[in-house]
Amino acid sequence: MIVDGVEMRSLRLDDAAGRAEMLVRNRAYMAPYEPWRTEEFYTEAGQRSRIEAILADQEGGRARPFVLVAADGGQVGGINLQNIVRGPLLSGSIGYWIDEAWAGKGLATAALHEVCRIARDEEGLHRLEAGTRVENLASQRVLVKAGFEQYGLAPRYLHVGGDWQDHRLFQLLLNDEPPAF
Repeated sequence: MIVDGVEMRSLRLDDAAGRAEMLVRNRAYMAPYEPWRTEEFYTEAGQRSRIEAILADQEGGRARPFVLVAADGGQVGGINLQNIVRGPLLSGSIGYWIDEAWAGKGLATAALHEVCRIARDEEGLHRLEAGTRVENLASQRVLVKAGFEQYGLAPRYLHVGGDWQDHRLFQLLLNDEPPAF
């Protein structure tokens, strides 16, 4: 449990239906921050395909995907440690989203703290990064609460809402241990 009875657990293939339901329910809420998606993306089959790809990345050591599940069993968010790179970089990126009904309750912050711990203690990563649209102040607050620092601005970084959008870039240095080769 990470907050108010919400459990964070590893993503599974049988999460496809619940993930599709959550995405449909939050489609308008997340639209300002998400790239354009096909209609298939919002279906159980579309999410099953997407989860299969994410789990393949996990098998290859490139990702650690998690789902946030409320006490009633419904999905209320997700957080991914992704784009994991070993060797001298020892880095990964973070992506997360929270159901509109759960926004502002500390859930994203609690989940991010836990994923940062996993990245440091279980994955042995040196650095994490995340990007947010310039206007996404709520997500920026989550990152700052978890210890991330803004280090740059990426002009026209991601195509969202029909145009290339600028993003603020954040990082968290987890440790200074040298990589093991």
